[in-house]
Amino acid sequence: MIKVLFVCHGNICRSPMGEFIFKDLVKKAGRSGEFEIASAATSTEALGESVYPPARRELLKHGISCEGKRARQITARDVEYYDHIYYMDGRNEKNLRRMLPKWSDKIRPLLDRDVADPWYTGDFSQTWDDIAAGCERILEELC
Repeated sequence: MIKVLFVCHGNICRSPMGEFIFKDLVKKAGRSGEFEIASAATSTEALGESVYPPARRELLKHGISCEGKRARQITARDVEYYDHIYYMDGRNEKNLRRMLPKWSDKIRPLLDRDVADPWYTGDFSQTWDDIAAGCERILEELC
């Protein structure tokens, strides 16, 4: 079982988009049984909240449901448990380095640049494009 975790600031926009886009790609590749996929936040601001409505609408536009997803914060145990942890931007990296007692080489950026943050840009389509490209690369690397 390959365990993958996506991380962003609040776990209501980018990281759940990563979680559900990657789940969809894995399912379409016929490899769902080989993966455990989740997402988490670096902050506590949105704990327990569902996916932000515009992010949910962007996923639904592509035929993907994120029903039941609630924001949660990453823990030190997650670093031990997950094989691959992908964060969305440099601020997430800074927060992860501050919060986690031990840094691991399994923690890395989803892209070689920051993933567009729709919380500020309002452009959920661009965020979709960024995350989908990163998820496709991950699938190629891991399969």
